[in-house]
Amino acid sequence: MGARLMILNGPNLNLLGVREPHIYGTTTLDAIAASCKAFAQHIGATLDFRQSNHEGELVELIQAARGTIDVIIINPAGFSFTSIAIIDALRSFAGPVIELHLSNIHARDELHRHSQISATAKAVICGLGAYGYILAMQAAAQMLSALPAQMPEPMRVGPR
Repeated sequence: MGARLMILNGPNLNLLGVREPHIYGTTTLDAIAASCKAFAQHIGATLDFRQSNHEGELVELIQAARGTIDVIIINPAGFSFTSIAIIDALRSFAGPVIELHLSNIHARDELHRHSQISATAKAVICGLGAYGYILAMQAAAQMLSALPAQMPEPMRVGPR
């Protein structure tokens, strides 16, 4: 059975493509979702792709993922810097968590520089724009040894 992945997107990510394109690019969340679904199919993974502007809904999705999802990939957006509730929910999830940001938050202003969510994450991907979602999915499947055998060995296992 392939990897069971969940991608969660936080507040205002539904406005990708129109909101601050100089920071977040012009790719829409729908385009990202379509690309992620196609990549999931390619690697034999299942994907649950969600977005919410509501902290409690994201907490409920994380809680519901327990036992049914192998890896959570989360772009917490503005909740990165404020949400103890999301941090606590992620700590209750037994599998790996990959934190994802479109922009390089470390190069941003002080308000957007220090994610509290990072303390719960096995890995953080930032600054790669929309392509970061595909890399996060590849990393998640690699963590589970669930990348297809037909993928080149450097992509499946990395350096040894």
